[in-house]
Amino acid sequence: MYAVIDIETTGGSARHERITEVAVYIHDGARIVEEYSTLINPERNIPYFITSLTGISNEMVEDAPKFFEVAKKIVELTEGSVFVAHNARFDYSFIRQEFGMLGYNFKRPLLDTVSLSRKLMPGHKSYSLGNLCKDLGIEINGRHRASGDAMATVRLLEMLLEKDKALKTGSLVKNRKAAKLHPALEMSRLADIPEEPGIYYFHDESGEIIYVGKSRNLSQRVNTHLSNNTSGRAMEMRSLIADITWECTGSELIALLLESAEIKSKKPLYNRAQRRTGFRWGIYNYTDENGYLRFEYRSVNDDEIPLSLFTSRDKARVKLEQIINNYGLCQKLCGMYETDGPCFHRQVSLCRGACCGEEESRSYNERVLMALDEFIFRERNFFIIDRGRDSEERSAVKIVNGKYAGFGFFNINDVGFGLTAVHDCIKTAADNRDIQVIIKSYLKNHRIERIIDF
Repeated sequence: MYAVIDIETTGGSARHERITEVAVYIHDGARIVEEYSTLINPERNIPYFITSLTGISNEMVEDAPKFFEVAKKIVELTEGSVFVAHNARFDYSFIRQEFGMLGYNFKRPLLDTVSLSRKLMPGHKSYSLGNLCKDLGIEINGRHRASGDAMATVRLLEMLLEKDKALKTGSLVKNRKAAKLHPALEMSRLADIPEEPGIYYFHDESGEIIYVGKSRNLSQRVNTHLSNNTSGRAMEMRSLIADITWECTGSELIALLLESAEIKSKKPLYNRAQRRTGFRWGIYNYTDENGYLRFEYRSVNDDEIPLSLFTSRDKARVKLEQIINNYGLCQKLCGMYETDGPCFHRQVSLCRGACCGEEESRSYNERVLMALDEFIFRERNFFIIDRGRDSEERSAVKIVNGKYAGFGFFNINDVGFGLTAVHDCIKTAADNRDIQVIIKSYLKNHRIERIIDF
């Protein structure tokens, strides 16, 4: 059975917008056996440009049912059917989001008539519903309205069914993907994989882990692997997957850290050595034989962890130049001016003479310590607090003296007036350069809940 669906919405983002109309046609492969269509009150304003496109106005939906009032009907109608739509991910994401806000996990097998049309009817200039229907002679009575577009999709589906039958491809009557998978893999298990951040494991028939990955959406990523035909290696791995396990992490940062640790620990067959990032240059600090705290920039190695990482030599140099200028540091003691005598800045009175013994180490080091505070990890103890695996939980990444110490999960109700529960939840883990890159890059490019010093 096929549930052919079309929706109209207040905008293009399933996360931020709402449904204004839905139409469902249940098709048994030969004809329509049931249908349902209704306007939906989105409980928010419909923008003018959306009204101009669809004709659906705020006045039209004012007395329409809200989504929760029609949710049960949609569940019952689509139960046991394949969710069919033109550009199906769009409609499916909105439907799932609406149900998600009601606390219900709506899941159906998905069939996209765009991708299927490209496969069975190649050569069209455009595969948008309007243009494709025009090419195929399908009349759309009510373009950009749910019922009209859904009915046009029904007629397209019927053509695709006939085309599939004539070509004998079996694209619609059997799961071609399943034919390429290991016979021991239970396809029903795929429906249990959540659309949450976490890591996943692919096992061969002996139970050995052959691949570890991470994703913000476990279900989506695993299904991508199982339909990946882009390389011989990908298809070879896919044919060996006899079981799939996973672990939800709530936080994408935890998923990244856990993936890195698991790859290093288990060395799965199909994980190449953890991909090197573009951060190949770093700024380091040390104390010389005369007691001066010094900076230098150089290419990174696996034995030392830098204060900060950069994608190029020039970027590391520019950062160090800024530090020298901002804190009145010595070019020579920062590795920026090679000389046996005073640095250039000393010659123009910008350096106080640490390079030639005219400024004692104690005075110079006070400014270096101020500069070191610009590096978030430098000898600092703190927790990175982020999402947990449910609303009552948070994740914590522990940094001790600037080094990664591990991660864990704690219940927000156990925190009380101290951080004991946070400290106790941490599973100790080793620091390394890959972990430092992951954490520093994540903090730079993502929002986290908070940082707590201790």
